[in-house]
Amino acid sequence: MSQQPQPTTPFPAATILGYPRIGPRRELKRALESFWGGRSSAEDLTVTAAGLREGTRRRLQAAGLSEPAAIPADFAYYDQVWSAASQLGAIPSRFAHLRAGDSHTGALDLAGHFTVARGAGDLAPLEMTKWFDTNYHYLVPEVGPDTEFALVASDSADAVAEGIAAGVAQRPVVVGPLTFLLLAKAADDAPEGFAPLSRLDDLVAAYAAWLRSFAAAGAQWVQLDESALVSDTWDADRAEVLAAAEEAYATLAAIETTERPALFVSTSYDTLGRDALAALARTGVEAIGLDLVKGGLPEIDADLRAALAGTTLVAGLVDGHNVWRTDLDAAHAKLTALRSAAGDGVPVAVSTSTSLFHVPHTTTDEPDLPEQLRSWLSFADEKVGEVLALAAGPEAAASEFAAARAARDDREAAAGVHVPAVGERLANLTDADFDRTPYASRVVVQDQTWDLPALPTTTIGSFPQTTELRQARAKLRKGEITEAEYTDEMRAEIGRVIELQTQLGIDVLVHGEPERNDMVQYFAEHLDGFAVTQNGWVQSYGSRCTRPSILWGDVSRPAPITTEWSSYADSLTDAPVKGMLTGPVTILAWSFVRDDQPLAETANQVALALRDEIADLETAGIGIIQVDEPALRELLPLREAAQADYLDWSVRSFRLATAGAADATQIHTHLCYSEFGEVIGAIDGLDADVTSIEAARSKMEILPAIAGSGFGRGIGPGVYDIHSPRVPSAEEIEGLLTAALASVGERKLWVNPDCGLKTRGYAETVASLEHLVGATKAVRARL
Repeated sequence: MSQQPQPTTPFPAATILGYPRIGPRRELKRALESFWGGRSSAEDLTVTAAGLREGTRRRLQAAGLSEPAAIPADFAYYDQVWSAASQLGAIPSRFAHLRAGDSHTGALDLAGHFTVARGAGDLAPLEMTKWFDTNYHYLVPEVGPDTEFALVASDSADAVAEGIAAGVAQRPVVVGPLTFLLLAKAADDAPEGFAPLSRLDDLVAAYAAWLRSFAAAGAQWVQLDESALVSDTWDADRAEVLAAAEEAYATLAAIETTERPALFVSTSYDTLGRDALAALARTGVEAIGLDLVKGGLPEIDADLRAALAGTTLVAGLVDGHNVWRTDLDAAHAKLTALRSAAGDGVPVAVSTSTSLFHVPHTTTDEPDLPEQLRSWLSFADEKVGEVLALAAGPEAAASEFAAARAARDDREAAAGVHVPAVGERLANLTDADFDRTPYASRVVVQDQTWDLPALPTTTIGSFPQTTELRQARAKLRKGEITEAEYTDEMRAEIGRVIELQTQLGIDVLVHGEPERNDMVQYFAEHLDGFAVTQNGWVQSYGSRCTRPSILWGDVSRPAPITTEWSSYADSLTDAPVKGMLTGPVTILAWSFVRDDQPLAETANQVALALRDEIADLETAGIGIIQVDEPALRELLPLREAAQADYLDWSVRSFRLATAGAADATQIHTHLCYSEFGEVIGAIDGLDADVTSIEAARSKMEILPAIAGSGFGRGIGPGVYDIHSPRVPSAEEIEGLLTAALASVGERKLWVNPDCGLKTRGYAETVASLEHLVGATKAVRARL
């Protein structure tokens, strides 16, 4: 198609794709939870959110993003996908009564917005899963043939007008229509075989109205995130996906430029691919973003160069998904190569590879990190400086390039980055170190050892983290209580958790993990090769924030980590107590991991440390041990050709950690919030004796894959969605259990929540577990 007239405001030479939304001190988290708890009003929440947006504008403007449209407007109260769905009217019919005015087309107020996100009473929330290959979660839109797409709210446009009123011309950021539909699921009442992508024309019409609202608000550019285009693993054929993308963006680009902002289609998390780049180039969009950190340089021949003429390529050269200082020399070489391949007719700008909401705000807020380590790091604010340095070039930014070079050299030579003893232990591994006795043999020993009832009940590990527990950890850090006093408080909590589970009638107990602030950070604090931050918070979903640890060097375990707590819990009961460990892949996925060696090598280092921990737990008398791998699916590459290699090394690292266990030791694992059907073979390959998985919010969608795979070991599809504050009824849980029993069979079925109970309160936890145990007894009675 013919090229659109060039936008009156050129694309900024330096920009970022997004910025942390939670606030430097998690102000959004506290405001959300205060509103949810009834301690503040909707007006209070909107005032806090407006203050955070203003703070971001001023912060980024002061950092040097001074060109018009250089600063993204990407705020969302919960997540960007649900923000788009709610503004576009894609609200499930079960929540229609929450709409304002006409129940078919009205918007939601803030209370309704969060009811859809979190559920209430008998209203199940939207399903939640991982955003591409990251630890960020999004709410899955539900789309059916009758879903009405219409612009019903103006949040994103209002944010643009807000910025202009404050003197900052921002660029609104929204999920693109193709990604929206590919991430969506068919609504419950949709006919068999319905594909949300079939509604693209109707959704694009709503996006056209959205673009016009942005223009009316004063936006000169809009960013449409279309990372779905980097993946080739959708149910739809890739040719179909690309044709749909071309049609959608040709339609949007055909809107008169006086009625819409210029269109920037951004892509992240992998290589866009020549086919997708060519498809977008033919549409007339004004800018296209490329992830050149995770992906490679595109192949641009004469035909593609001609199609791209006048289109700005936005080179994602600064890693938005990890915290290591950018190698500015290498990044500039990529930038030079891209400019050479694109030619003089294709402007090239510089950006981050992804939104910066994956990283903390700034390294300057980490006084407790060793200065040497801090000099190797780059958080969100530092990455803004790196983008600006690359856009300026090595001559204009000579000091920034020199500092990056010095940090790279210092890191390579630093003590602890490479430890010979760790390397030697890896080199001496044999195939036998990755295999246990076959399951058919060891299950006989385990059945005799544990003598559990049909449908044994358990939990995933953590119990609610109370204010008192958090205060005890804070007092210990500040030196206000002694280590002995802290231990006494943790033991008292363990005693309460054991007593509660005993009263509830749970079969396999846990110690509740009161001593753990986070399931990864706790291990990082006890393993060599890791560092932890003080204020390095990133958003996981809604108000849930984590502090990813920094894995900077070779990993080893200097001393036992968990045996003291598990042994104490075991001494309080005659029932079996599970030891609780976090698996190697999850420790990697939920940390900022070194980028100077293959992930497989780092995973095996962590696995050996866990193998030693399992041996110590066994010596202490703990014979049921759970090694959590909730992130197994998370790191699955978005390109099918790379998946087999990932699944091979990730499964082998788990087996390396667990293969030393005795036959009588029952190894459990846990996985959550993933599309399990895609990796069912790998789950089987883990060779765990019992696998628990998230299943309640998705209404047991995993069951057909389990049944069809011939999965032959214990399985616990979750029957209680712990990420919602609602208490499921015993009847609801009984229905889920009945469905699971039909697919799994009583000999293999375990009963458990979807995930750990850390984020829940005790009142709802006790009520939910009472219903879980009651439902289990009712189903057992029918066996």
